[in-house]
Amino acid sequence: MSHSSPLLEISDSRASGLVNAAKRPRGRPRKTADERDDGNRRKVLIAAAAKLFRTQGFDATSTRDIAAAVGMHSGSPFYHFESKSALLCAVMEEGMRAAIARQDAALKAAETGEPNAREKLAVLVRNHFDVLLGPGSDFIPVMLYESRSLSQAQRGLMATLQGEYEAPWVPLLQALHGQGLLKADVKLSRLLIFGALNWSVQWYDRSKSASLDTLAQAAMALFIQETA
Repeated sequence: MSHSSPLLEISDSRASGLVNAAKRPRGRPRKTADERDDGNRRKVLIAAAAKLFRTQGFDATSTRDIAAAVGMHSGSPFYHFESKSALLCAVMEEGMRAAIARQDAALKAAETGEPNAREKLAVLVRNHFDVLLGPGSDFIPVMLYESRSLSQAQRGLMATLQGEYEAPWVPLLQALHGQGLLKADVKLSRLLIFGALNWSVQWYDRSKSASLDTLAQAAMALFIQETA
């Protein structure tokens, strides 16, 4: 006669329950607080990273610094971004897409007055100073000076977004060149204008420097003649 060990004996009801449990599809694990608030937490992380990357530099900023700035545990940013480089790319992409949207809105608002090419360019220049130096302006300076830390694929994305942002400038510069108000080659003019405007992030001090309106007027007077 064989004898069963009490430790291996399972009642019929319990055995049935175990079989049913094994067959029951496993549900998705309950979301954590970070998962439930993923979109907002990403935005908060991106904004904090933009500020730190701008003030401290990408290399000198750790994920621990970023996490501390938003009250998260040191490893939490990696739930939202696979690496610090991915977070840097997200900062730049957020900045470029916001800049494109802001520029489109500025041009649309200006269209009501049927502006000429010079007036439209003045709108773009003034808006660009807002993008560079206005409230929440940490994103674009990071793109200007930390692009070396991006991968080749990430640089390709930034180049595409930059091209989209600069596209409305080109026909205006061409029109002004045709009118004799822009004397230099259009491509070189575009590069020089953006170079001069972008450099303002290095020296502009809101408390000591001229207003953004004055900066825009000076830039227009420097690059574009009033009459042919």
